[in-house]
Amino acid sequence: MARYTGPKAKICRRFGENIFGTAKYDRILGKRKYPSGQHGRMMRRKISDYGLHLKEKQKLRLTYCLMEKQFKNYFVKAAKAGGVTGDNLLQLLERRLDNVVYRLGLANTRMQARQFVNHGHIMVNSKKVDIPSFLCKEGDIIEVRPKSRSMKMIIDSLDSSESTSPYSWLTIDKENMRGSFDSIPAASEIPVTVDLRLIVEFYSK
Repeated sequence: MARYTGPKAKICRRFGENIFGTAKYDRILGKRKYPSGQHGRMMRRKISDYGLHLKEKQKLRLTYCLMEKQFKNYFVKAAKAGGVTGDNLLQLLERRLDNVVYRLGLANTRMQARQFVNHGHIMVNSKKVDIPSFLCKEGDIIEVRPKSRSMKMIIDSLDSSESTSPYSWLTIDKENMRGSFDSIPAASEIPVTVDLRLIVEFYSK
């Protein structure tokens, strides 16, 4: 599985925000909210139009922990779906099983959620699914496999998550380590800080 293995703190500092959601990156940004490197603190270079478009694309891609080829494939699929391409793209990314596992609080990060799925710890509608890119549909039940419910990492993740899902399109049952994907969210409901218009323009050039 191709994945980014470099320092995530550098990425957060490049964008000036915690795109991964882990508390330690908030602490790092609290001390150094500027790009890494010798001249990071003093960098005042004006970003080009292309650079601005690229930055938004990279931010969304890295937020969902995808490689470039995967991300572009989602864009092509979103463009063919009809309607607003940017909204379609965001909805496709949000429907990924690894993302849903993360949103439900079964994992602390998307990368951890991807690992849980890859290792066969997650079931969808009572069937084991080990494909992180599996797209959830309305009404799908996502749960931890019975044999995996004693895993400390999953228990710790649930203990640190909300008692009810903060997202209107998800329902969580912490006691039974399961949740449901109730509906496909509107793009405006999905908590990401990107300009989808710039991403569409980037790929349309």
